[in-house]
Amino acid sequence: MITTLLIGLVALIHIYILILEMFLWQKPAGLKAFGLKKEFAAQTATLAANQGLYNGFLAAGLIYGLIEGAQGHDFKLFFLICVLIAGLYGAATASRKILFVQALPAALALIALGLNL
Repeated sequence: MITTLLIGLVALIHIYILILEMFLWQKPAGLKAFGLKKEFAAQTATLAANQGLYNGFLAAGLIYGLIEGAQGHDFKLFFLICVLIAGLYGAATASRKILFVQALPAALALIALGLNL
């Protein structure tokens, strides 16, 4: 149950990131979330939408793993590792905040998955 909740949380985080990057990038919520100026957001909107789509794929993989239950274990494991690596890379290259928003929840979900909680 704990594992399912944590994986669901990671999937929801990535759906939220998808929404921010694909649809709200140039809106007040997106500007505030990413600390952007309007001009920069306008120049990078296409790149942000592409990033958002990738975050959606991460969420989709986790959701598929949850739907499959025990037989979705490999999907959950694979996509949690992808999220963790993306979060670590983002924290190292873009913003330390990503470590706590993306990498930490994925790491906790991976631990729970490994312990079969």
